Amino acid sequence: MSKTVPIRSVAADGKAVAARPRSAAFEYLTTKKDELVGWGRKFSIFPYPFVTACCAMEFMAVSSTPYDTDRFGAALPRFSPRQSDLLMVVGTVTHKQAPILLKVYEQMCEPKWVMAFGACATSGGFYQNYATLLGIDRIIPVDVYVPGCPPRPETVIDGIMLLQDKIARERHPIVTERF
Repeated sequence: MSKTVPIRSVAADGKAVAARPRSAAFEYLTTKKDELVGWGRKFSIFPYPFVTACCAMEFMAVSSTPYDTDRFGAALPRFSPRQSDLLMVVGTVTHKQAPILLKVYEQMCEPKWVMAFGACATSGGFYQNYATLLGIDRIIPVDVYVPGCPPRPETVIDGIMLLQDKIARERHPIVTERF
Protein backbone atom coordinates (compact mmCIF):
# COMPACT_ATOMS: atom_id res chain seq x y z
CA MET A 1 0.00 0.00 0.00
CA SER A 2 1.36 3.40 -1.00
CA LYS A 3 1.70 6.13 1.60
CA THR A 4 0.36 9.48 0.40
CA VAL A 5 1.51 12.91 1.49
CA PRO A 6 -0.79 15.91 0.96
CA ILE A 7 0.55 18.77 -1.13
CA ARG A 8 -0.16 22.25 0.15
CA SER A 9 -0.57 24.93 -2.49
CA VAL A 10 -1.62 28.52 -2.50
CA ALA A 11 -3.52 30.20 -5.30
CA ALA A 12 -2.49 33.56 -6.77
CA ASP A 13 -5.03 35.39 -4.59
CA GLY A 14 -3.48 33.92 -1.42
CA LYS A 15 -6.23 31.38 -0.63
CA ALA A 16 -5.40 27.77 0.06
CA VAL A 17 -6.07 25.25 -2.70
CA ALA A 18 -7.28 21.72 -1.96
CA ALA A 19 -4.46 19.33 -1.23
CA ARG A 20 -3.66 16.64 -3.76
CA PRO A 21 -2.11 13.42 -2.41
CA ARG A 22 1.45 12.60 -3.46
CA SER A 23 2.64 9.01 -3.45
CA ALA A 24 5.77 7.60 -1.84
CA ALA A 25 6.97 6.71 -5.33
CA PHE A 26 7.14 10.45 -6.06
CA GLU A 27 9.44 10.94 -3.06
CA TYR A 28 11.69 8.11 -4.27
CA LEU A 29 11.87 9.61 -7.76
CA THR A 30 12.69 13.08 -6.50
CA THR A 31 15.39 11.70 -4.21
CA LYS A 32 17.06 9.86 -7.08
CA LYS A 33 16.63 12.97 -9.24
CA ASP A 34 18.41 15.05 -6.61
CA GLU A 35 21.31 12.58 -6.57
CA LEU A 36 21.58 12.64 -10.37
CA VAL A 37 21.40 16.43 -10.66
CA GLY A 38 23.79 16.79 -7.72
CA TRP A 39 26.30 14.50 -9.42
CA GLY A 40 26.04 16.53 -12.63
CA ARG A 41 26.45 19.88 -10.87
CA LYS A 42 29.29 18.53 -8.75
CA PHE A 43 31.44 17.95 -11.83
CA SER A 44 30.45 21.04 -13.82
CA ILE A 45 31.61 24.00 -11.77
CA PHE A 46 32.27 27.19 -13.72
CA PRO A 47 34.38 29.55 -11.58
CA TYR A 48 34.43 33.32 -11.87
CA PRO A 49 37.78 34.56 -10.53
CA PHE A 50 37.50 37.89 -8.69
CA VAL A 51 41.27 38.34 -8.44
CA THR A 52 42.64 41.41 -6.66
CA ALA A 53 46.07 40.66 -5.18
CA CYS A 54 49.08 38.39 -4.85
CA CYS A 55 47.02 35.19 -4.48
CA ALA A 56 46.52 35.43 -8.25
CA MET A 57 49.82 33.57 -8.76
CA GLU A 58 48.53 30.66 -6.71
CA PHE A 59 45.23 30.75 -8.60
CA MET A 60 47.20 30.41 -11.85
CA ALA A 61 49.25 27.57 -10.37
CA VAL A 62 46.07 25.65 -9.50
CA SER A 63 45.07 25.68 -13.17
CA SER A 64 48.49 24.49 -14.34
CA THR A 65 49.36 20.94 -15.37
CA PRO A 66 50.61 19.50 -12.04
CA TYR A 67 47.39 20.40 -10.19
CA ASP A 68 44.89 20.49 -13.07
CA THR A 69 41.47 21.49 -11.78
CA ASP A 70 39.98 20.07 -14.98
CA ARG A 71 39.83 16.63 -13.36
CA PHE A 72 37.43 18.12 -10.80
CA GLY A 73 35.22 19.72 -13.42
CA ALA A 74 36.32 23.26 -12.53
CA ALA A 75 38.75 24.04 -15.33
CA LEU A 76 37.14 26.69 -17.46
CA PRO A 77 37.05 30.04 -15.69
CA ARG A 78 34.24 32.25 -16.90
CA PHE A 79 34.76 35.97 -17.05
CA SER A 80 31.09 36.82 -17.00
CA PRO A 81 29.15 36.37 -13.76
CA ARG A 82 26.07 35.33 -15.74
CA GLN A 83 27.92 32.25 -17.04
CA SER A 84 29.45 31.12 -13.76
CA ASP A 85 28.23 29.44 -10.62
CA LEU A 86 31.31 29.64 -8.37
CA LEU A 87 32.65 33.02 -7.31
CA MET A 88 36.29 32.65 -6.28
CA VAL A 89 37.32 35.78 -4.39
CA VAL A 90 41.10 35.71 -4.61
CA GLY A 91 43.05 38.21 -2.50
CA THR A 92 42.44 41.45 -0.66
CA VAL A 93 39.11 43.23 -1.00
CA THR A 94 38.92 46.88 -0.02
CA HIS A 95 35.85 48.80 1.07
CA LYS A 96 35.87 50.53 -2.33
CA GLN A 97 35.72 47.16 -4.10
CA ALA A 98 32.99 45.73 -1.86
CA PRO A 99 30.04 47.18 -3.86
CA ILE A 100 31.58 45.79 -7.05
CA LEU A 101 31.94 42.35 -5.49
CA LEU A 102 28.34 42.48 -4.29
CA LYS A 103 27.15 43.47 -7.79
CA VAL A 104 29.07 40.55 -9.33
CA TYR A 105 27.52 38.17 -6.78
CA GLU A 106 24.00 39.48 -7.48
CA GLN A 107 24.48 39.03 -11.25
CA MET A 108 25.26 35.33 -10.89
CA CYS A 109 22.48 32.86 -11.64
CA GLU A 110 21.19 30.37 -9.08
CA PRO A 111 22.54 28.06 -7.78
CA LYS A 112 25.72 29.92 -6.87
CA TRP A 113 28.56 29.29 -4.47
CA VAL A 114 31.39 31.42 -3.08
CA MET A 115 34.95 30.48 -2.18
CA ALA A 116 37.12 32.83 -0.08
CA PHE A 117 40.63 32.23 -1.41
CA GLY A 118 43.45 33.18 0.96
CA ALA A 119 43.80 34.91 4.30
CA CYS A 120 42.93 38.36 2.94
CA ALA A 121 39.59 37.29 1.46
CA THR A 122 38.83 35.22 4.54
CA SER A 123 39.68 37.70 7.30
CA GLY A 124 41.53 40.70 5.89
CA GLY A 125 44.89 38.99 6.37
CA PHE A 126 47.64 41.14 7.81
CA TYR A 127 45.98 44.30 6.41
CA GLN A 128 44.16 45.29 9.60
CA ASN A 129 43.43 48.87 8.54
CA TYR A 130 40.59 51.21 7.61
CA ALA A 131 40.68 50.42 3.87
CA THR A 132 40.53 46.61 3.93
CA LEU A 133 37.35 44.59 4.26
CA LEU A 134 37.90 42.15 7.14
CA GLY A 135 36.46 39.13 5.36
CA ILE A 136 34.11 38.94 2.40
CA ASP A 137 31.52 37.16 4.53
CA ARG A 138 30.52 40.60 5.78
CA ILE A 139 28.86 41.33 2.40
CA ILE A 140 28.20 37.97 0.71
CA PRO A 141 27.68 34.42 2.06
CA VAL A 142 30.75 32.18 1.80
CA ASP A 143 30.51 28.42 1.27
CA VAL A 144 34.20 27.42 1.47
CA TYR A 145 37.15 29.14 3.12
CA VAL A 146 40.63 28.35 1.79
CA PRO A 147 43.24 29.43 4.38
CA GLY A 148 46.81 30.47 3.78
CA CYS A 149 48.91 33.40 2.66
CA PRO A 150 49.09 32.46 -0.14
CA PRO A 151 47.21 29.16 -0.04
CA ARG A 152 48.97 26.18 -1.56
CA PRO A 153 47.38 24.67 -4.69
CA GLU A 154 46.70 21.47 -2.74
CA THR A 155 44.65 23.47 -0.23
CA VAL A 156 42.63 25.03 -3.04
CA ILE A 157 41.95 21.59 -4.49
CA ASP A 158 40.80 20.45 -1.03
CA GLY A 159 38.45 23.44 -0.97
CA ILE A 160 37.06 22.52 -4.39
CA MET A 161 36.48 18.95 -3.21
CA LEU A 162 34.68 20.22 -0.08
CA LEU A 163 32.48 22.39 -2.28
CA GLN A 164 31.74 19.40 -4.53
CA ASP A 165 30.61 17.38 -1.52
CA LYS A 166 28.38 20.25 -0.42
CA ILE A 167 26.86 20.54 -3.92
CA ALA A 168 26.19 16.80 -4.12
CA ARG A 169 24.40 16.81 -0.73
CA GLU A 170 22.16 19.80 -1.56
CA ARG A 171 18.60 19.51 -2.69
CA HIS A 172 18.13 20.43 -6.35
CA PRO A 173 14.52 21.60 -6.83
CA ILE A 174 13.84 21.03 -10.51
CA VAL A 175 10.63 19.10 -9.93
CA THR A 176 8.17 21.22 -7.95
CA GLU A 177 5.16 20.20 -5.86
CA ARG A 178 2.94 20.53 -8.89
CA PHE A 179 5.32 18.25 -10.86
